[in-house]
Amino acid sequence: MEIDAVEKLADADTLRRLNQNYIRSVEESDVGYFEEALAEDFVSTRPDCSLVGRAEFLAHIARPAGISNLAAHDVRIRLLGDTAIIHARTTYTKPDGRAGAGRYTDIWAKQGGRWLCVAAHVTRR
Repeated sequence: MEIDAVEKLADADTLRRLNQNYIRSVEESDVGYFEEALAEDFVSTRPDCSLVGRAEFLAHIARPAGISNLAAHDVRIRLLGDTAIIHARTTYTKPDGRAGAGRYTDIWAKQGGRWLCVAAHVTRR
């Protein structure tokens, strides 16, 4: 196997783990994970169409999520050199017990040998 192919497999595996931790950390309000995983210039598009930067995103994550059973499905990781795009759909349980669903797109960039999330977009149904 070529070195480039091995590196792509390793990057895809790393991004898969980062994505799993991202989902877990949303549900568990794990600010520490996001402090490590988000780029300094991170920007997120929220379901209400507002844009928030890293600090506001971290403050939002610090509050209890209010949802449970958050899971990612149909995860698609697209590697584009030192950039990766992750698309997926989510399911979760709302505080009132009803089912919720949505989609997200996260953009990751390899900076200084580490993958950092530079942007996120969340849509809820």
